[in-house]
Amino acid sequence: MRRHSLSAAGLPASSPASAPKSEWGALRRLAPYLWQWRWRVGVALACLVAAKLANIGVPLVLKQIVDALDLKPGDPRAALVVPVALLLAYGALRLSVTLFTELREFLFYPVAARIARRVALEAFEHLLSLSLRFHLERQTGGVSRDIERGSKAIHSLLNYTIYNILPTLVEMTLVIALLATKFDGWFAAITLAALALYIGFTVSVTEWRTHFRRAMNEQDSQANTRAVDALLNYETVKVFGNEGFEQARYDDNLRRLERASVKSQSSLSLLNLGQSAIISVAVVLLVWRATVGVVDGTLTLGDLVLINALMIQLYVPLNFLGVIYREIKQSTIDMEKMFALLGQHREVADAPGALPLEPRGGTLRFENVHFGYDASREILHGVSFEVPAGHTVAVVGPSGAGKSTLARLLFRFYDVDQGRITIDGQDIRAVTQKSLRRAIGIVPQDTVLFNDTVEYNIAYGRPGASRAEVEAAAKAAHIHAFIASTPKGYDTMVGERGLKLSGGEKQRVAIARTLLKNPPLLVFDEATSALDSANERAIQEELRSAARGKTALVIAHRLSTIADADQILVMEHGRIVERGTHAELLALDGRYAQMWRLQRSSEGDAREREIVA
Repeated sequence: MRRHSLSAAGLPASSPASAPKSEWGALRRLAPYLWQWRWRVGVALACLVAAKLANIGVPLVLKQIVDALDLKPGDPRAALVVPVALLLAYGALRLSVTLFTELREFLFYPVAARIARRVALEAFEHLLSLSLRFHLERQTGGVSRDIERGSKAIHSLLNYTIYNILPTLVEMTLVIALLATKFDGWFAAITLAALALYIGFTVSVTEWRTHFRRAMNEQDSQANTRAVDALLNYETVKVFGNEGFEQARYDDNLRRLERASVKSQSSLSLLNLGQSAIISVAVVLLVWRATVGVVDGTLTLGDLVLINALMIQLYVPLNFLGVIYREIKQSTIDMEKMFALLGQHREVADAPGALPLEPRGGTLRFENVHFGYDASREILHGVSFEVPAGHTVAVVGPSGAGKSTLARLLFRFYDVDQGRITIDGQDIRAVTQKSLRRAIGIVPQDTVLFNDTVEYNIAYGRPGASRAEVEAAAKAAHIHAFIASTPKGYDTMVGERGLKLSGGEKQRVAIARTLLKNPPLLVFDEATSALDSANERAIQEELRSAARGKTALVIAHRLSTIADADQILVMEHGRIVERGTHAELLALDGRYAQMWRLQRSSEGDAREREIVA
């Protein structure tokens, strides 16, 4: 079967927009976002360098102060040698370090926050653009956790880089250059060797620890997925008394998460111990060399103070750099899944240069449509029919005949494999999906509402609609009286997936939402099959009223609800086997007539049981 393969940016699968091939690919993905803020980032980096130059200046001035005060007892200058200028310079440099550091944060923090927000929004937007197939195969809890962790990881990664990695690298360069030019080569050699050993050890051990973090992420996502799934299906869990079963499933993932986190922490302790040993040996060697120099007279007491201060300034952030490197590695791992989501290809995408749909009455045509959810099993076999503008066509047939697939193809949740679907002569693959779906309204079999107010759920048909317009739609759907009778009226919360409302109330909200949208085409996908007879008859009248003057495709299970349709299509095994009006199909005495007699008999038995009861 033909499938579109486009990335988040609408690029071919081979484009750079695809998911990164490694953790460091995630870093490259952030470069275009930083480039948009290049001037602000550039000034922040200048402040970073200025802060580190001031920081290196502090021990240099301290050396001058110590040397100035290093006088022999009884020296007549002892009472006069108060290096006021040096003390003022020392204080000014200390203040400059803080000033430039805070300026850097002031300039860069908004950049990191904005980039994290933009990437998270792009991931969410891309998820909404992916095909129904993707969402049927994914678990919502895990996906939402991936986005949450990825967004936080971007913010952390940028902050760690600008606030820790770059400052430490600048300071390392300045310290080594100062040691190499001002003192003998041993100081620079010891420092370089320690840095190389420290970085090599940190990188190798951190790479080894990476799989522990991946295991933690996997178990964290799975635990969250199972918890969300159980909570969304709360009623089913309670009905079957499976609280213990769900708790056991959740605890299984938590136990695996616990084991992975313990391994991660144990390996972290090993890393910390090794880093501390390397730093301690290097500092001891450097101080020993400086002490020997002071004893030999080749170095002053101020030089010893300078070297010691430089080592403290270098190794304190370097020790923290080990922690930061681990955090960066963990952040890139956390970003992996979010960028993998961004790399998911759109199975259904707008064609290049697609124009908005221009409805001109709403004539709908299926022309020799073939479709299958996978290549090995075709669902629809050459389906062709027309729904003239302003007419109602009903589709009936047994479960699995392909009825609901027609609605999914009409909305372009999937694309046809052969043939085409047109609205007023326009192939729906040649128009934008947004304009296509704006032109179609649906009342589904299972109405799922947002966990918000009644007004919000009705107004979802046309965001921005006024309260008066919402109330008018509710009145047309015959639900206004019920809403007005509740204590909070239109501000009543409907609960998760609308569970606080009955089936009939939810269907009326769905009808009101569709009426508010006021599209030229309507789809009723077995909209009353889950209701009792009394609710079905009441809502059926409302559906007929909603469809008046519009093009309507009705997918039905109960034949009594579509007897007045302009045309009825009977589907079996993905083919239309009969078509005609209700009277014509009964006269044909074929499959439809057989289904009609069977349902009438079942309805009669049900009425008799109601009378007896």
